[in-house]
Amino acid sequence: MRSVAGVAVLVCTLVAGGAGAEEWEQVSDGDIAIKARPYTAVTGGREVWAEGVLPVSLQDVQLALTDHDSFRNFMPYVTESRLLSRGQDGTRLTYTRLDFPLISDRDYVLRVLDEPVLGADGTQVAFHQKWTPDNSALPERAGVVRLRHNQGSWYFTPRADGGVHFVYRFIVEPGGSIPGFLAGVGQKDAVLATVRGVEKRARKLAADRAPAK
Repeated sequence: MRSVAGVAVLVCTLVAGGAGAEEWEQVSDGDIAIKARPYTAVTGGREVWAEGVLPVSLQDVQLALTDHDSFRNFMPYVTESRLLSRGQDGTRLTYTRLDFPLISDRDYVLRVLDEPVLGADGTQVAFHQKWTPDNSALPERAGVVRLRHNQGSWYFTPRADGGVHFVYRFIVEPGGSIPGFLAGVGQKDAVLATVRGVEKRARKLAADRAPAK
């Protein structure tokens, strides 16, 4: 578990390498603000930052995002999601396959680290999840394009009203020659669908846990 000190710096610098030369473009400024910019260290790469508030508890959003086998039930475009193994360092190795209209399926293998953030009194005050690619852990599949660069993080802090504030940040490259792909995956529609998918799953977990009336 991670202490509060230094987490803000970690979130801001997690994907800073190779970017910064490009200005952010504001993609959405509604209740979920989204901005994006080219990520020059990766050909065709895109860096995305989304931030907002969700009316769900820290406990439920953490449960949703640590159950990778269930991603296919609530994450957009996901048709296959599997936990492959757990490392001694606390990381999880995961596999995800995506199904998009009109183009070949994409997939990726990630090394995911979940870090509850503790306050001075030992109670949890935030939840941080980050991931990096680990494509060597699983061979590529015929007919599926491997996304070779996919890294990012979620960072959640609870609010006094029972909801959570979140920052969702990632860098991804599309895989293959499809210029239009990033408009869907790296910007407004797919980002909003991902955030709403997590919210819906957290709500369901809360409802399942509530005592029957």
